[in-house]
Amino acid sequence: MSGFNSWPEAITGFINYAQVEKALSMNSMESYRRDLERLAAYADRLGLTPEAFNKQDLIAYQKAFTDSGIGVRSQNRHLSAIRQFFKFWMREGVLKINPAADLELPKMPSKLPQFLSLEEIDALLAAIKDPRDYAMVCTLYATGLRVSELISLTQEDIDLSRGFVKVRGKGNKERLVPLGEKAIAALDLPSLKLRQARLFPMTRQGFWKLLKKYAKLAGIQKSISPHQLRHSFATHLIERGADIRGIQALLGHADLSTTEIYMHVDQKRLHELYDKYHPRA
Repeated sequence: MSGFNSWPEAITGFINYAQVEKALSMNSMESYRRDLERLAAYADRLGLTPEAFNKQDLIAYQKAFTDSGIGVRSQNRHLSAIRQFFKFWMREGVLKINPAADLELPKMPSKLPQFLSLEEIDALLAAIKDPRDYAMVCTLYATGLRVSELISLTQEDIDLSRGFVKVRGKGNKERLVPLGEKAIAALDLPSLKLRQARLFPMTRQGFWKLLKKYAKLAGIQKSISPHQLRHSFATHLIERGADIRGIQALLGHADLSTTEIYMHVDQKRLHELYDKYHPRA
C-alpha cells in the first residue's frame, strides 16, 4: 500500500481495517476514532504528519495527555488505540519507524469490584413486582450478562426448554449461558407475550434508572449499577468453589486475567473471616 497524505486518511484506513478484521462494535469504532483524532489535532498543531511523528513527539504527547487529568483507565484505552494505529501502518509497510513500539501504558489501580450480598440480591428481587422488570434483573444476575447483552436479546436467543441463552458479546462473539430455574420461570411469561424483535427494548441508561429505583425500594444503601449484578454473579460462584475458567467462559472474557480479579475478592473475604473468627488472629 502506498503512503497517505494526512492524518484523516491514515485514521480512516486504520478504522476500516479494524472494523473488518476485529469485528468491533460501533461504540468501539467511534472510541478509536475519537482517540486518534485527538492525537491528530496535537500533531497538526506542531505541523507533524503521521510519517514524521517520532518517539519523542509521542512521549511529549503522552505527558501532556497525562497532565490533563484524564483517569488511568481512559489513558490506557487511549494509548492502546494509538499503539495499534502505528503498529498497523508499520505492518502495512507505510511507516518505517514505529514511535509507539516501546510505549508503556500506565498501571491500572488494583480496585476490587463492588458486589451485592446474597441477602441484598434477594431483597432486590423481592422488591420488583412488574413481571418484565423482574425478568430483566433476575436474568442479569442469573447469567452474569453485560447490560448491553441483556437489552440486545431476542426471543430466538432464549431456549427455555433447554435452559440456555445465546449471547452475542464483544467482538460479536457468541456464547451459550445457562439460565437456571428462577430465570427460566421469570422469562416464561414475557417471552410468550412480547412480539417485538428485542425481548427487552430498553437503553442501558433506562435499565440503570430502573435498577436504582428497585434498589431504593429494597432498602439497599450502597450505590448500585447493572455491572454490580455481573460482579455479584461471578463472586458468588467463586465463593462456592466454581472453576475460574468456567466463569471466564460464562462471562465471555477473552483474557483469563480479567476474570482472576474475582479470585482476589474471595481471598479478601477469607482474610476478613479469618481475622474475625480465628481465636489467635
